[in-house]
Amino acid sequence: MLNTEEKTQAVVSALEDVKALDITVIDTSKLSPLFERMVVASAQSTRQTKALASSVVVKLKALGETVNSTEGEDSGEWVLVDLGEVVVHIMQPAVRAYYNLEELWSVHPKQRAISGK
Repeated sequence: MLNTEEKTQAVVSALEDVKALDITVIDTSKLSPLFERMVVASAQSTRQTKALASSVVVKLKALGETVNSTEGEDSGEWVLVDLGEVVVHIMQPAVRAYYNLEELWSVHPKQRAISGK
């Protein structure tokens, strides 16, 4: 059984194997009792989104880990892989920009300028 860091590294490696873009790891251990790490990655197409999710599932199962669930494979715009203490979000760039999970889950969100036009 892998610890959280080893599991996170295995996820990142599986994503890199299929050329994921902009891989970000967020430490959520102090923000949520549900999971320790969130990994967010971008894919350039529906096909790549599905391939990235498959790569994560295959690699982690090969390492003896349990995959609790996957969601979103039908549309392929956003696929979530639940590995218990590590949650993986694989998104197409427009979806990722819209939901902006990095800012939502960051400890110190970026200041947004308010423009008065």
